[in-house]
Amino acid sequence: MPFLRGSLGFERFSVAGFEASTFDDEHIEILSKHAAGRSDSTAIENVHTGFLGGDHLFDQDFDLSKNVVNDALHVSVRIDTNNIPAAIRNAWLQMEISGIAKDSEDGVVSKAQRKEAKEAMEQRCEVEAATGKYRKMQSFPLLWDYNHETLYFGGSVGNAAGLCMDLIESCFGVELRRIGAGAIATQWGIDTDQYALVDDLQPISFIDGKISSHHWSNEHSQAPDFLGNEFLMWLWWTLENETDTIVLPDDSEVTVMLAKTLTLECPHAESGKETITAECPIKLPEAMQAIRSGKLPRKTGMTIIRNDRQFDLTLNAETFGISGAKIHLDDDEEFDDNDRIDAIRLLGETTDLMLHAFCKQRISKDWAADQKNIQKWLSQGTAGRQKSAA
Repeated sequence: MPFLRGSLGFERFSVAGFEASTFDDEHIEILSKHAAGRSDSTAIENVHTGFLGGDHLFDQDFDLSKNVVNDALHVSVRIDTNNIPAAIRNAWLQMEISGIAKDSEDGVVSKAQRKEAKEAMEQRCEVEAATGKYRKMQSFPLLWDYNHETLYFGGSVGNAAGLCMDLIESCFGVELRRIGAGAIATQWGIDTDQYALVDDLQPISFIDGKISSHHWSNEHSQAPDFLGNEFLMWLWWTLENETDTIVLPDDSEVTVMLAKTLTLECPHAESGKETITAECPIKLPEAMQAIRSGKLPRKTGMTIIRNDRQFDLTLNAETFGISGAKIHLDDDEEFDDNDRIDAIRLLGETTDLMLHAFCKQRISKDWAADQKNIQKWLSQGTAGRQKSAA
């Protein structure tokens, strides 16, 4: 089962409206009823979604002891498509048209004949689709954490995620919302009675301090996902000039190092995007040159240590999605599935608390000084925070 083995990669969704007190046989029955492959269709361009037991692509077996681990439901969703590629469809159409043209005295194909050719092509598509040769199957692991009302989706947000979320919402009667940087910041504002201050925040340029904008922003979302980009910039500056240990809002501490990979992009789509791969990419001159030109971090690799547990991961700034995450274990450590689930929870909690720490600073009176120091760091390249005498 993917969430219980190997490296981790996931996006998160909040779960609302689940009224059961725990996962039980009723929910196992729902999974079985909507298992992948139970309602196959040979129709062309049809999409089917269904649940899998999690062991493999054809696993239709579900059981509480197998699929519920540490109060978390672990299954997969399989997406079956039966779509003939456009290039093949077009080739069959052209073959039909060519055949008609050869039988024509003047070699000209009329509008009515083109319609006939298209109908013949569609009939061939139906026949070919029925053979199953163009059927594709993809599976995506899910981990539904009951206690934290969170769904971990083992993939990136896109069409596949939408299909999986629709299946879960319709089968279990719940509402799912993506947990990105903006949603995390907003919920923190609500929980700490600071929502108005968070809601008033606008994206800023670290070069001149003016209100800016990000061309990659989702115009249909009001969530302040830009705080994810600013968080990574603030984290970079903090690690370089102050400390590698950050005190989190719950008074615990996390040690952080940015490593392996770094993706930066111009928020105005003027100077492009670049990805730097190195043991410590932020130490390379091209990385500093990029942020001094106004580019912002969109994704970075990092190592974090909290509660004596070390993780290596790559964090997406806006979605707060995690990829390539590895849980470090001691040589003699016993680590079972329950421990694995707890580690996943710790990883998500830690990245959230890191963003909370930034949000607390971002709305504070100290932010103006931090912003000036970041600007000075970018313009002069000097290390060390310039602290006021006060």
